[in-house]
Amino acid sequence: MSFTVYPALDIREGRVVRLRQGDYAQETRYGDDPLPRAQAFAAQGAQWMHLVDLDAARAGGYTLAPLLAAIRAHTPLQVQTGGGVRGRDDVARILDAGAHRVVVGSLAVRRPDEVLGWLDEFGAERLTIALDARQDAQGQWQLPVHGWTEDAGVTLDALAQRYAQAGMRHLLCTDIARDGMLAGPNIGLYQHLSALLPGVAVQASGGIRDVADVTASRTAGCGGAVLGKALLEQRLDLVEALAC
Repeated sequence: MSFTVYPALDIREGRVVRLRQGDYAQETRYGDDPLPRAQAFAAQGAQWMHLVDLDAARAGGYTLAPLLAAIRAHTPLQVQTGGGVRGRDDVARILDAGAHRVVVGSLAVRRPDEVLGWLDEFGAERLTIALDARQDAQGQWQLPVHGWTEDAGVTLDALAQRYAQAGMRHLLCTDIARDGMLAGPNIGLYQHLSALLPGVAVQASGGIRDVADVTASRTAGCGGAVLGKALLEQRLDLVEALAC
């Protein structure tokens, strides 16, 4: 399986930011220059990027169409993007705005019957299913919803297998405990998912600190890795990450 490095930008009110463990009250700002940053990603050799609309994730209604259009006009990057997907028409609008792949997160957990149908309608290459997981005291990976405050009542393994059986090709999985913490990715989790879901490109997300973590994610069987905070804080060199 090929391996894709996804430099990531999370956008809130036009600014590049990062949240600590998804908490909007724990925001770090990195500037109001998302397009130049995307251009820099492309100049360093990236082929894809990961773009998150944090305003839409909270309130619905994707707001980054103008930025997406600018990225498409001024870079050769393919863009995986999401935030605020509340229904089928949102997916269609984001694809029409120029996305190569739409990330579907909380809805994929709360309304899987609906989202499963989108794999057929839009094609499995046009969707990334995003499942944010937290390990419980029994060692089971649960899928918290509503701002990660309550469990959905279905495990990561069960829902991921259901999507895989329906043709899912791309799964973005974040270990909530490691999100924004620069504590290293949960390699055991990604080894488990790669074995559980043959043929699915699992994207490692959360905790990646350096090139060694990128290499470890690939060795674990992942099909990609999302680089966020470490890249923004220049702890990780994108050219080196792409080369690994």
